[in-house]
Amino acid sequence: MKRVLVALAPGFEEIETITVVDILRRSGARVFLAGTQEGPLEGSRGVHVVPDGSIDSVNPQDFDMVVLPGGQPGTNNLRQNSRVRAILNALHSEGKPVAAICAAPLVLHDAGILDRKKSTSHPSVRNQLNGCQYLEDRVVVDGNVITSQSPGTAMEFAMKLVEILFGPDRVKTVNEGVLARI
Repeated sequence: MKRVLVALAPGFEEIETITVVDILRRSGARVFLAGTQEGPLEGSRGVHVVPDGSIDSVNPQDFDMVVLPGGQPGTNNLRQNSRVRAILNALHSEGKPVAAICAAPLVLHDAGILDRKKSTSHPSVRNQLNGCQYLEDRVVVDGNVITSQSPGTAMEFAMKLVEILFGPDRVKTVNEGVLARI
């Protein structure tokens, strides 16, 4: 069974988080929401989510993929967390998929993961992503790095993650119940 870590910080973007978790769980992945703080975390629109555990208790070796939702101040909170960077670098160095949406590609950038990679993000942070090949595509895959633009691209992003983990047939199966335009 594939295991996916979703790092969650106060101020996370709700659509990006819940859409990714929901679609990955529908695909059969075991998703672990790891909070940067104890207890329920409040999203950027006031939705509260209870993480499965703490980011500090995570062993990167236990996961096949890590996903970072965006949002503000969620992205800035992820950027300031050294444990998040360590987990990203551990998975990336093993060639495992690392994914970020909206402003969260900034976290990948800070960790040195986007150097010379094709990527995208929310347009508001584009100018901060130096050293990568920025694309206007809604979802961009370059090797084991997956980036996406915004809450409006969250479904496409989530389905791409399913495809990477399980293949296109699983995307089709998941979408039979979801009926997304992908």
